[in-house]
Amino acid sequence: MPNHFTFKIRLNIKIIQFIFKNILYIFLKHVTFEMWQTNTGERKKTVMHYKVETLPNYRLAYVRRVGPYGPANVDVMEKLKKWARERNLLESAILFAIPRDNPETTPPENCRFDACIVISKDDQMDGSIYEGELSGGTYLIYKVRHTAEDIQKGYADIFSSLQSTGYQIDHKPILEKYTGDMKSNPYCEICVPVKS
Repeated sequence: MPNHFTFKIRLNIKIIQFIFKNILYIFLKHVTFEMWQTNTGERKKTVMHYKVETLPNYRLAYVRRVGPYGPANVDVMEKLKKWARERNLLESAILFAIPRDNPETTPPENCRFDACIVISKDDQMDGSIYEGELSGGTYLIYKVRHTAEDIQKGYADIFSSLQSTGYQIDHKPILEKYTGDMKSNPYCEICVPVKS
């Protein structure tokens, strides 16, 4: 006849087995569900985190390109950065990429793209580049990695989640904001104008 000590060991083993089976069941069920979501091609909802920020008015120096949005915009930004580097303005600069027109309603050949750098009121202009002003306002700021793929995905996720923010988009261009030379900071901010 088993003694009291042996009975307690058997009982504890059964309890441990029961707990382990349940944990394993829950884990496998969760993993199977995640795999099912991935394998069926169903896109998981991405939660985009944002902060609300009021941008001031900025004085800008900028280079403009007119034509279809795409890889050629990189050349415009490089031209601006070359100009800024020659004047020692790039190291701690704030840069903006501003698509001025909606490509869904504007013919591609008329779409304007501005590569901009914030300059102080004391910086002198030499006529080789345009000067303008960015009027400030309230923006939802989304931080994304500075790669073409992540920025494109960021735009898609922002527009799909914008309704849940409770904000209404304003009729101003969306901005891409970069800080510094873009090598030391691998992120950019997509700034969505909203009505305050």
